[in-house]
Amino acid sequence: MDPLSDVIALLRPSTAISKPISGRGAWAVRYAAHDAPGFTIILRGECWIAFDGEPPLKLETGAFLLLPTTPAFTLSSHPGMAGTPRDPMDVPVRHGEQEGEADFEALGGTFCIETANAPLLLALLPRMIHVPPPEGRSVRLGRLINLIAEECRGNEPGKDMILQRMLEVLLIEALRSHGTTMDEDRAGLLHGMRDPALARVLAAMHADVRADWTVASLARIAGQSRSAFAARFGAVLSCGPIEYLARWRMALAKDALLRGTKTLDRIADDIGYESASAFSTAFRKRLGCPPGQFARINGSSDHA
Repeated sequence: MDPLSDVIALLRPSTAISKPISGRGAWAVRYAAHDAPGFTIILRGECWIAFDGEPPLKLETGAFLLLPTTPAFTLSSHPGMAGTPRDPMDVPVRHGEQEGEADFEALGGTFCIETANAPLLLALLPRMIHVPPPEGRSVRLGRLINLIAEECRGNEPGKDMILQRMLEVLLIEALRSHGTTMDEDRAGLLHGMRDPALARVLAAMHADVRADWTVASLARIAGQSRSAFAARFGAVLSCGPIEYLARWRMALAKDALLRGTKTLDRIADDIGYESASAFSTAFRKRLGCPPGQFARINGSSDHA
């Protein structure tokens, strides 16, 4: 698989909560920070979202916003309004005037992801992914948003299951969409995959994680000098290429340990270590505990 598919496969995203959000008139609500990835799809109308210390962002009909980890924010009908504190709920929410037809409708919620690898893998993503109303190369994603909006308006059998699957596909489509607006000052995997030279390198490492990669061999794939490649990789991915490879190997190891279907010898061989002993030493150095203890603490069987 390609690097993005690899990351998503390890995160194993599923829709934890999805709920209709509507409003009428003037309103503003304030939500505290929470770790779960949050999303919002604007089905009709517009709203403003504001994060502490940043200018508010306008979200219009057809927009999709994904926050890999959700900071405190204010959602409002107009910019600059102070929000009333609210707790997240898994039931439909109506803001502002409670009577009359809503002039704003959205679908919001959270994604559930595999917790063991969440800190590392989410660090590879931008702080915020904003897909504006569909145009150009985002048309495909726009069609998916329209299908979700249509499903929300109906009440056909299987509605909840279809919405869940559509939202999971939407997450993947948003991550790979070239119409996505990302914070450019945040390094991460998505930025790396948009750099042709680095994309070749990332694809090579993910395709053969067992290989004895060096900065020099990866630089040749990038078509750059060793120093230029190392500098570019570090600036875009926020770590060196060999460090990225080591982190990815550990992410694969943690996933295998949680599944509990492979021996330590097999895991070590799969990710490029010469022996189970060498793998265990590297694992303990990075995570502070041996693989077996990690598996037990995190609920895996003792098979590994």
